[in-house]
Amino acid sequence: MKQPEFPRILVVDDNHDNANIIRQYLEAVCGYTILVAYDGDEALRTVEAERPGIVLLDVMMPGRDGWEVCRAIKCHPQLGRATRVIMVTALDDLMNKRQALQSGADDFLEKPFDFAKLTATVRRNAAALTSSAA
Repeated sequence: MKQPEFPRILVVDDNHDNANIIRQYLEAVCGYTILVAYDGDEALRTVEAERPGIVLLDVMMPGRDGWEVCRAIKCHPQLGRATRVIMVTALDDLMNKRQALQSGADDFLEKPFDFAKLTATVRRNAAALTSSAA
């Protein structure tokens, strides 16, 4: 059952299976409305057109990688502050976490992750959106 107060979420991953598993879970189990993009350019077009509240952004993609996409979203004059970016990556060392924060990311989710951690991360960021809009 979809809840209108939930932000729309954009899942960005060049691996179609990963993106679709996340989409199916967040839609079916959590009730979120999910958009999907499979590369950085498509992600930026979708952010501009659809204005999701949260972006789950894979780091390692061909073309524009997640770091570049995150910086572009966060530098957007209208959407940068209104969009929470969660970097999703198998890169779990301290240097990559620091780069996520330097790119403007709001949160970081390491692969592989379980669905409970995914849900908690999304809910935490949805709550941050709600509190900043109030």
